[in-house]
Amino acid sequence: MAVPFFDIQYLLDERRRGELLRRWQEILVHGRFVNGPEIGELEASLSEFLGVEHVVACSNGSDALVLALRAAGVGPGDEVVVPSFTFFATAGAVSRIGAIPVFADVDLDTFLLSPEALAAKTSAATKAVLPVHLYGRPAGCAELRAVAEEAAGHPVQVIEDAAQAVGAVHPDGPCGALGDTAAFSCFPTKNLPAAGDAGFVTTRDGERAAHLRRLREHGGGRQYYHDEVGYNFRHDSLQAAALLVFLPDLLQWNAAREEGAQHYDQLLAEAALGEQVRPPELVPGHVYHQYVLRCQGRDALRDHLQQAGIGCAIYYPLPLHLQPCFAELGGAPGQLPGAEAAAAEVLALPIYPGVTALQREEVVDRIAGFYRNG
Repeated sequence: MAVPFFDIQYLLDERRRGELLRRWQEILVHGRFVNGPEIGELEASLSEFLGVEHVVACSNGSDALVLALRAAGVGPGDEVVVPSFTFFATAGAVSRIGAIPVFADVDLDTFLLSPEALAAKTSAATKAVLPVHLYGRPAGCAELRAVAEEAAGHPVQVIEDAAQAVGAVHPDGPCGALGDTAAFSCFPTKNLPAAGDAGFVTTRDGERAAHLRRLREHGGGRQYYHDEVGYNFRHDSLQAAALLVFLPDLLQWNAAREEGAQHYDQLLAEAALGEQVRPPELVPGHVYHQYVLRCQGRDALRDHLQQAGIGCAIYYPLPLHLQPCFAELGGAPGQLPGAEAAAAEVLALPIYPGVTALQREEVVDRIAGFYRNG
């Protein structure tokens, strides 16, 4: 049985297709393809859903990070501590505004920024820390802030990279309301998907929200008058309409991901693979954007699964401190052992809401067969 890693059709049933076409038809009538009424409606709906006061919709998750950093006062020459094991955009956004990404190690049990590593990498030049809620698991932002501020000796901004964590909840509160500002992605494969690129920023600070809106519109509070140099990071009405169609189903979809993770965990325990395969820790509030194993012989297992028609993926094969574009920052093998071990061992299994129980059983049967017959 073939099992796709991802299939967008799970969200395009007849009801949602009809609602999406109706929404898009309304945009064809009013003609405001950018900054249409759907933008404000989406921001209000997301604010209510997430339990955070202010939402600023923007072009995509990468640009959301740039906006969040700029609105936090981060600029050229400032140091921002980021985990080395994450998607490129986390550090890319720091570099895009002329700041300096400082790479810290992750905890191999959680894949999240290690507080101990953060303390070691924080200095008087640290302006912000950028924890990532990787794979949808919430990071402890309050603890990270306390660690960073003690090490830096001054206040430190906490910018959440919540690109994979819409709907995730930490014991301290919802992702998006744990730091000073948070950036989300609505790429079509995310838990809350758009029909193209889209993103948004959240904050509890009204003045910061107003600043984010100015930055989104070329830095101007009034048309053709610019207080600072900003960006064209506007959110288009077609994507806002799509997100408004899909948002009511997000809780159900996140619950399906959690159920899938629990089922994988049960199947892997029954397979009794020992230390050859280590599943992620199942924790409350995790929304399982990805279900990621640590595997012995990862590359051979990936090839085995792909040959059998089982979709899987490596998120991510090279830590950021070893990326060629950051070579001038002095990264070298062996510096961040947690991030390097994760990059060598992780393998993501199909977890989107359309995956069936029978498909998950097929995936784990193929994994077990690889280790038993290898």
